[in-house]
Amino acid sequence: MTCTGCSGAITRVLEKAKPDGKLVTTIGVREFTVDLATQEVIVKGPIPYDDVLAKIKKTGKEVRTYPG
Repeated sequence: MTCTGCSGAITRVLEKAKPDGKLVTTIGVREFTVDLATQEVIVKGPIPYDDVLAKIKKTGKEVRTYPG
């Protein structure tokens, strides 16, 4: 993630992963931050980890994960 186009693509796919707001228990992304300077994306919400990775990978961007 080296440009605003990259971060914009990730923002778009994560926005689409947010629940519609009707049910609190709905699976999805609750909130996220995309930091271009540190090349980090932090995602919070009741969504499986593998689903988040798959959504970001669909943008064509390299995905690296860190234990934490």
